[in-house]
Amino acid sequence: MNWKKTLLICIFILLVAGGVTAFIFMTEPTAEREGATRETAMLVEVTAAERGDFRPTIVTTGTVQPAEDVILSPRVSGMIIRRSPDFVPGGFVRKGQTLLQIDPADYRNTLELRKSDLRQALADLRIEEGRQDVARQDYQFLGDTLSEENEALVLRAPQLEAVKARVEAAEAAARQAELQLERTAIKAPFNAHILSRNANLGSQVAPGDNLGRLVGVDEYWVVATVPLSHLRWLAFPDGSRKKGAEVKIRSRTAWPEGQYRTGYLYKLMGALEGQTRLARVLVRVPGPLAYQDDSTPSLIIGSFVEASVQAKEIEDIVRLNRDYVREDETVWVMEEGKLRIQEVDIAFQDAKYAYISNGLSEDSQIVTTNLSTVADGAPLRLSEPERGSGQDTIQTTAQQNQSL
Repeated sequence: MNWKKTLLICIFILLVAGGVTAFIFMTEPTAEREGATRETAMLVEVTAAERGDFRPTIVTTGTVQPAEDVILSPRVSGMIIRRSPDFVPGGFVRKGQTLLQIDPADYRNTLELRKSDLRQALADLRIEEGRQDVARQDYQFLGDTLSEENEALVLRAPQLEAVKARVEAAEAAARQAELQLERTAIKAPFNAHILSRNANLGSQVAPGDNLGRLVGVDEYWVVATVPLSHLRWLAFPDGSRKKGAEVKIRSRTAWPEGQYRTGYLYKLMGALEGQTRLARVLVRVPGPLAYQDDSTPSLIIGSFVEASVQAKEIEDIVRLNRDYVREDETVWVMEEGKLRIQEVDIAFQDAKYAYISNGLSEDSQIVTTNLSTVADGAPLRLSEPERGSGQDTIQTTAQQNQSL
């Protein structure tokens, strides 16, 4: 019977505990909502739209090429007997400077022979002119009247023409021999930088041989590529402009920050780039090597550079930082304390700015803060910069629920 009492006591205790627990939950106070959901305006920063006349900058890339590039070749054959000390790879030479001298002895002898032939032909001409005078006197003395053809024969006109022809041939042969002698001196065709040399003292050369490669130092070209849509904004030289638009050339990897060379748009090439299908333009860079100015960076043929082209002026346009142009060509504008998502027409974009032709006025307040939640008509309020900080603090607040 003891175990039955124990069981009854346990059941009783459980019932009492359950009743107490139920009583506590039934009499517990209930929390009541005192405030409803409250929407607060998002803190933002704004900037004013800027209207005016602007010159965009088109940033592109290109490669450096020589404007003048020749393979030096002889026009006569012979042995090299003299070489200029400047004719070495990396050397600089002036226009007309003798780089190599081919042995001129044979060509001098040939010139003397041709001059001798010329003197002989001139002597024959004087003799024939004397015979002409004698024949003319004899004909006048006889007083006969002959036909024009027979008269020319009597007066030795054909003989005179033959002698004159021999004189002309001798003069041409002498001039040719003189040219051949002059061509034994191989000279620089322009102010040049020597890239390679393939001939030395004692080398036997013939017409067409590769003696070395020279490039002009007066100017280089930068072959840059631009989208076809940007061509209408580029200013090339024409009858009214001697120079095209200014271009700043930079080598980000080789030159110190802030250094650049100035060039000018020169020509639009007549074919698109093979792989990218972009238009190719030539940029003239005067004095590209700056070998007399150590403070100016020099261009290297084949190097990859950045070209910043000054485009044509766009009049009466709104300029806006590209970061403030949102998806689908929209701009966030603050109007009367509310957010408005404004669609705009972008006339042109460069690396930094968007140039907007329609959709914004100069009084528009552009929201520059990046918002996580964007809805047209959302309330906005301006944020203030923190004291002692050089940057404004960007704050955003969402809906808050308060409960007691």
